[in-house]
Amino acid sequence: MEINPNFTDKAKRDYLLIRSALDNQDRNAYAELMSNYRDSVYFMLLKMTNNKDDADDLTIEAFGKAFKKLRQYTPDFAFSTWLFKIASNNCIDFIRKKKQIVYSIDKEFGDEPGNSISTRIVADILDPEEELIRMQKIAIMRNIVDRLKPHYRILIELRYFKEYSYDEIASELDLPLGTVKAKLFRARDLLYNILQSTQIGI
Repeated sequence: MEINPNFTDKAKRDYLLIRSALDNQDRNAYAELMSNYRDSVYFMLLKMTNNKDDADDLTIEAFGKAFKKLRQYTPDFAFSTWLFKIASNNCIDFIRKKKQIVYSIDKEFGDEPGNSISTRIVADILDPEEELIRMQKIAIMRNIVDRLKPHYRILIELRYFKEYSYDEIASELDLPLGTVKAKLFRARDLLYNILQSTQIGI
């Protein structure tokens, strides 16, 4: 497959890394792709969420989603454009799930010269019936969390039910910050798999 002749040198570099990652299972290529864009993705998501912990979570999720779909990428557009779209869409879904009362995004986030991504989120106000459904889902969610192993369960409870920051969790559990982030990422992955199997649509 030929590379788009209008690609910048950076975009061409990324495409070669993608081919190496897919064709040679080159872990270093994946790592380099992440290194190239982690900061820019993080700061874009920070602007969208205005929350450092959420932006950090969403950055990891964005790369996870992108790497799982990497074979679907075609060099019609730069990898950065494709990656930023995945990251922004995932962030929009995240914000909607948090049921923000009023939250709009009307700024443009650029990935490369000439490319921009504009997003807007409409206010989401729950009526009484929707609120009841939401509360029922939270109750189901708590029951599902109880299925996790204790060391994962407490992380989910502190992070999402008590809304502790990473630093607060590290202090509470007397764990290194990096360990907290790694364990929480694994806990979320386990929780996601359980939610998918139950199909409750949280």
